[in-house]
Amino acid sequence: MRVDLGNALATTPGLTTATLDRLDDRVAAAHERIAAGMADDEFGYAALTLPETADPDAIYAAVEGFDRPEAVLTVGIGGSALGAATLSNALDSDVDAYVLDNVDPDETRRRLVDLPLDDTVVNVVSKSGTTAETLANFLVVREAMADAGVDWTERTLVTTGESGNLRRLADRHDLPSLPVPDGVPGRFSALSTVGLAVAALQGHDVEAVLAGGRDGMDALAGSLYDSPAYAYGAATYALAERGALTNAVMPYAESLETFAEWFAQLWAESLGKDGLGQTPARALGATDQHSQLQLYRAGPPDKLVTLVRPTERADAPIPETDLDGLAYLGGSSLGGLLDAEFEATEASLAAAGVPNVRVEIDRVDERALGELLFGMEAACVLYGELASVSTFTQPAVEWGKKAARGLLGGGDFEEAEAVAEKRELRID
Repeated sequence: MRVDLGNALATTPGLTTATLDRLDDRVAAAHERIAAGMADDEFGYAALTLPETADPDAIYAAVEGFDRPEAVLTVGIGGSALGAATLSNALDSDVDAYVLDNVDPDETRRRLVDLPLDDTVVNVVSKSGTTAETLANFLVVREAMADAGVDWTERTLVTTGESGNLRRLADRHDLPSLPVPDGVPGRFSALSTVGLAVAALQGHDVEAVLAGGRDGMDALAGSLYDSPAYAYGAATYALAERGALTNAVMPYAESLETFAEWFAQLWAESLGKDGLGQTPARALGATDQHSQLQLYRAGPPDKLVTLVRPTERADAPIPETDLDGLAYLGGSSLGGLLDAEFEATEASLAAAGVPNVRVEIDRVDERALGELLFGMEAACVLYGELASVSTFTQPAVEWGKKAARGLLGGGDFEEAEAVAEKRELRID
């Protein structure tokens, strides 16, 4: 992973090299804290050791009982689904991967109608084993399989903690299962059993993903000038402090669109605390040059744009044409056009004084994705250290979970009582 901060300098809001120099001493101190947390396997910091502690052999062993399926359906939500979806949507496979990460009944019905249930592996993931959305969807999926004459116990893989409903279910039915790593919040679990089981089922190289993560680990250093992950984390923090409170992440590769979704959860849930944080926005280049770029370039000066691209990719030539005004495209390629769009967007933002950061990987493959995911996790942790926020907690999320559970009769929670206090101003 490579990071270029040049277009974040002398912009509005923006940085200077003097700003970064002053910040670098704080980066060094934060790195010492992060390294100590990793060494002591502390909660949260343990996520940054996953490239070394995750066991690919255990993952392969858990999935080896399934013949190569036609499809994999992950039933999970948030961090229990987005890491796996990022990898599966980025990498080509003849095994289709789908996700049920919402409880919209229309979408759930459509998905189950379309799936070849007799040749689908259901990958159900919940750290606690009690997540309402995940368990509700799994019960619906299980019933659909039974109605289709499919033995769900022969088609289900469970990833969960040491206790809870899912663990008891797996033990009762002797289901293949994987443990959720201790001390790792779900949004930081992409490089673990949580994110890698689907990759294994699809035939991807899990060891290469972890090797990419180790590349990211090896690149951590006590200076932002020596560490791409820390350079990104420090720059985003400093820009937020200066008013860039929205971070629009814009990959220039369709295969990385889900990566932007994964990033949005990582950034929002980790850093949105105590009135602080930076709001992640999701965009896709070049598509959103025609929808969102107008706002980023000419709207309020409160944004950072993160442009992400692979530098190597398969290409498709553009045929020659004699149509007036289009001859210049002939002899070029779609990849060349996309690169030109990328660089033009960079220049357009810089010319308007909008800070933007370039993040590059060599190509969209297992190793590069592992490094990219690790790098963004490390950047997020560094940002949290610099901002003095509790990076690894999510109290606002837990509040909503308790309110919903109380409304469904799952216990007495005072949070549920707040629902009845809703103020109304209805216009029918």
